[in-house]
Order: sequence, then structure tokens, then C-alpha cells
Amino acid sequence: MHLSVLTPQTAPPASRPVLEALAADLGVLPNMAATIAASPALLQGFDGLRRAILSGDLDPVAREVAGLAVGVAIDNRYGVAFHSTALDRLGLDPADVRELRAGRPPADPKLAAIHDLARAIVLERGRADTTAARAAGVTDGEMLEILAECSFASLVGLLDAFLGRVELDEFLQPRAWTGP
Repeated sequence: MHLSVLTPQTAPPASRPVLEALAADLGVLPNMAATIAASPALLQGFDGLRRAILSGDLDPVAREVAGLAVGVAIDNRYGVAFHSTALDRLGLDPADVRELRAGRPPADPKLAAIHDLARAIVLERGRADTTAARAAGVTDGEMLEILAECSFASLVGLLDAFLGRVELDEFLQPRAWTGP
């Protein structure tokens, strides 16, 4: 399915404030949001979940590691480019980002446990063993926030697949990913 990339001017009236807020938050209106703006309900749900996750206590690097792990696990090219870009901006070692993009955990033991937990959550449909994450110091609250990130990353993956691969935004193109 291919949908048009909408703007705040061309989107349905109920989607306009959400698109404007996204653009204000990110400094750019991502194509993923602009493409789903034809459905105000979906766009509001997408943005609401995004905002809820960002308001949590999970370390931003940990959150992006979880998102990238999900993107690779479910072959979500938009998500992999987005999370790779975010991790670059957050200063994660480029070698770790390369490992993550290849489906392997980063060097840091706690981030590795988060990577493995996120993969297991999506690949096992929530039936993930938390033993290794607990041993690495991941708290219950962090695990629940990782689950939330996995939900959001899975939604982005479903959208990307359903929409026939959303065109990468210019700021994501340097981190384009062609799959495992």
C-alpha cells in the first residue's frame, strides 16, 4: 500500500496539531508520521505512545538500543535507520552501533542484556526470559519501559511493512539499512 506523505496543511484537521507538535519536538516532521496522518486516530495513538515512552525513566541509550534490536529483529528498515541515527547522536560507540545493526549485542553488559531482552520480547511475542536482564541489573521498571519501546518499535515496523516501506527522511538516509 502506498500513501501520500501529508503536511500540516494537507492533513485532516484533527491530525494537524499532532503533526505540528511532532515537527516542533524533532525539528523535522518525520515521513512515518506524515504518512499515517490520513488517520488522526492512528497518528494520535502513535504520538501518544511515543510521548509516553519519552517521559519514562529509561536511559535514552538503553531505549534506543531496545528499539534498534527490535528493528533488526523484524526487518524494519525505517526503525533501524531512526534508532541508528539516535544512537549516533547520543554518542554510542560506532562499533556498538555496527554490532547492533548486524543483530548482535553491544559490548556493555547491561546494554547487551537490554538488546537480548528486546529481541526476545518481539520474537517470542512477550514470552521473554528476564533472568539475564535481571542479572545485568535491569530493574522491573526498566523492563516494563523496554516492553513499551518494543511495542512502539513494533508498531513502526508494522506501519513500514504495511505501507510498502516509508521513504526515509533526509536526516535518516545516511543510516539506511538494507537488512541482515
